[in-house]
Amino acid sequence: MYSVIFTYLHSSNSLLILPLFMNEIIKITLPDGAVREYPKGTTALDIAKSISEGLARKVLAAEVNGQVWDATRSINDDATLKLLTWDDKSGQTTFWHSSAHLMAEAIESLFPGVKFWVGPPTENPKGFYYDVDMGDRSISEEDLRKLEVKMAELAKQNNSYIRKEITKAEAVNYFTEKGDEYKLDLLQDLEDGNITFYTQGAFTDLCRGPHIPATGFIKAVKLTNIAGAYWKGNEKNKQLTRIYGVTFPSQKQLDEYLQLLEEAKKRDHRKLGKELNIYTMDDDVGQGLIMWLPNGTVIIEELEKLAKETESEAGYKRVVTPHIAKESMYLTSGHLPYYADSMYPPMEMEGEKYYLKSMNCPHHHKIFAALPKSYRDLPYRIAEYGTVYRYEQSGELFGLMRVRCLHMNDAHIYCTREQFEQEFRAVTDMYLKYFKIFGIDKYVMRLSLHSKEKLGQKYVNEPELWLETEAMVRELMVKGNIPFVEVEDEAAFYGPKIDVQIYSVIGREFTLATNQVDFSQGRSFKLHYTTEDNNTETPLIIHRAPLGTHERFIGFLLEHYAGKFPTWLAPLQVKILPISDKFADYAKEVEQKLKKADIRVEIDERNEKIGKKIRDTELMKVPYMLVIGEKEMNQGKVAIRRQGKGDLGAKLIDEFVQEIVAEVKERRSEQ
Repeated sequence: MYSVIFTYLHSSNSLLILPLFMNEIIKITLPDGAVREYPKGTTALDIAKSISEGLARKVLAAEVNGQVWDATRSINDDATLKLLTWDDKSGQTTFWHSSAHLMAEAIESLFPGVKFWVGPPTENPKGFYYDVDMGDRSISEEDLRKLEVKMAELAKQNNSYIRKEITKAEAVNYFTEKGDEYKLDLLQDLEDGNITFYTQGAFTDLCRGPHIPATGFIKAVKLTNIAGAYWKGNEKNKQLTRIYGVTFPSQKQLDEYLQLLEEAKKRDHRKLGKELNIYTMDDDVGQGLIMWLPNGTVIIEELEKLAKETESEAGYKRVVTPHIAKESMYLTSGHLPYYADSMYPPMEMEGEKYYLKSMNCPHHHKIFAALPKSYRDLPYRIAEYGTVYRYEQSGELFGLMRVRCLHMNDAHIYCTREQFEQEFRAVTDMYLKYFKIFGIDKYVMRLSLHSKEKLGQKYVNEPELWLETEAMVRELMVKGNIPFVEVEDEAAFYGPKIDVQIYSVIGREFTLATNQVDFSQGRSFKLHYTTEDNNTETPLIIHRAPLGTHERFIGFLLEHYAGKFPTWLAPLQVKILPISDKFADYAKEVEQKLKKADIRVEIDERNEKIGKKIRDTELMKVPYMLVIGEKEMNQGKVAIRRQGKGDLGAKLIDEFVQEIVAEVKERRSEQ
C-alpha cells in the first residue's frame, strides 16, 4: 500500500501531518489490539507523538515484536509495538544502561586514556555499573562527586543516543587504533553484520543497545559505590575498578530511593548475619563456602522441620543421596555439556572421573529407576534437602545470595500426563502456603521459556516438545487464575519452568524458588512405568524447590525481617533477665519450664544493670525478655518485654508458657 504526498494521523489530542511522497505504509498493532497505519521508517517515538505529546515525553524505549528497541529506531515492517516508560521494567533497564554510557563519557572526560570493559544495568542494587581500567590511577569518593557533577552537566546537553551499524573490520580498526584490548576481546565472539556502535556527545562505545532517546531524560544522578572486579570474573585476570551508580527521571525519585537504600543497608544480610552470629566464612575453607554457626543452624533446622511436615502431608517420601557421582551420570543427564563451566573439576580415582554433585535430579532419577514402577505407584514424589556444589565465579559471589555450596529444598515428582495438572498446581499451592507463613505479600510467577535460536546449544533440541510443554504450563497458570509474566531464554535446558520472584518488605527482589517441567531426562535415563494396559510409558517429571536453598532463603529472611525473626524461627526465643543474683534460682526454675516446653531459652547471668541487659538483648533481636525481680518471684510471675513493643506487663509462668507454645506451634508471622 502506498500513500502520496501527505498522510494524516489522528489522536484525541493532536493531528500529525507527515509528507510521504510515495512512502510504503506499515501496520502497527498496539497492546490494546488497535491497528494503526504509519509510513515505513516511522519510529516508536513518532508513533508516541501521534498519540500524544505528553506520552512522547515519557517514552524511553519500545518493545517491537517482543524485542526491546531504541524508541528512535526505524520500523520498516508490520509489527506489534509496546511503548516503554519508566513504569516498565525494560524502560528502567534501558534508562540505566544509557546512564552507564553517560557515566563512561564523564569518566573519559575527567580521566583521559581509561579503558572500559562492560557497563550493564543491574537489578540488585538498582542502577548500573561500569568496569573500568583506570591504568595506574585510583578513584576516590571525592572523584565520585566530581563525576556526578560532570554527568549532570552532560545530561543537560540533551545529546541523542545515536545507533550506527558497523562492520566487524571497522570495529576492530577503531579499537585497535585506541589500543583497547577489552573491546577487541568482546569483538572476537561477535558475528559480522550484528555489530553496532552507540554515540552520545563525545563518547562512542561498542554496544547492542537499546538506549533512551537522549541524555536529557536523566535528571538525577548518584554514584553509590567503588569496588574491585576481576576482568571476566576470573581472579587470574587484571582487577578493574567497578563504579556503581543509579539515576532517575526526577530528583524526588532519587531522594526516595536513597532513603530506601539507607534502610536496605541496615537490613543487609551480611551485616545482620555477622551481628546475630548466623554464619561465617573463612579463607582457609574457601570463597563462597558457608559455615553455619549455632544460631544459623537453629534456623536451618526449623525450615527443614517445616518443609518435612508440609511434604509429608503432601505425600512425599524422603531420600538421601551422595555428594559425588561418576562422569557417566552427568553425561546422561546433560549437565556436563550444558553446565560444565558451573561444576567443580573432576576427581580421578581408579580410572574413573567423579564430580561434586551440582544437581540432585540425576540421583533422584536413579532412585526412581531402582525398583519397577507401575501406574499405581504414580505420582511418585521424593524429597531431599540435598547439598549441591557450583563453581560460581569469584566476582559473582555475594554473601548468602551467591555461594558455591547450597542446601536445596529439592524434590521430584514423576507422574502421568493426566496427573500433571494436579501435581503442578499442588506445587504452586505449596508456594502460596509458604508465602503466608513468612509474610511475603508481593511475588511474581515468571514463566521461563526457551529460545529457538539456542536449541541444541543451551536447550535440548526438541522444538515441538518445547512448544507443547510451554503451552501446557501456560494453560495451567491461566486456568488456575495465577498471575504470571513470560520471559524468553530463561528455561532449564530440559524444559520450561516457573521461577518465583519474591520481594522483601523494602521492595528488594529475590529469586526464591523454581517449578520445572522436564520432558527430556525421563527418556535420557530410560525411566518408565507399566501402564494399566501393560504397556510402558516414560513419566513426566516436575522439579520443584519451593523454599529454594537455605543460603538464599535465610539471606532473604534476614533482610525481610531486619533480623527480627518471628518467634518460631528465632535462634533464641526467650532471654531471662534476673535483676540480681538473688533471683538466680527462680530464673532457673522459669528456664526449666520453658525448656520442658521446647522453647529456646537462656539466662543472662552477667553482673550488669537490668537496663544494659535489656539493651543487649534488644540488639540480639530476641523476641521475648522475661525480667525477674522480687515481685515476680513472690507472685510466681514474669515481667514480659516484647522485641520492638516494650513492656507487656506481668503474667504467671504457666500462662506465658502456654501462650508462647501456641505462637510457635502456629508459626505466627507477627513480630
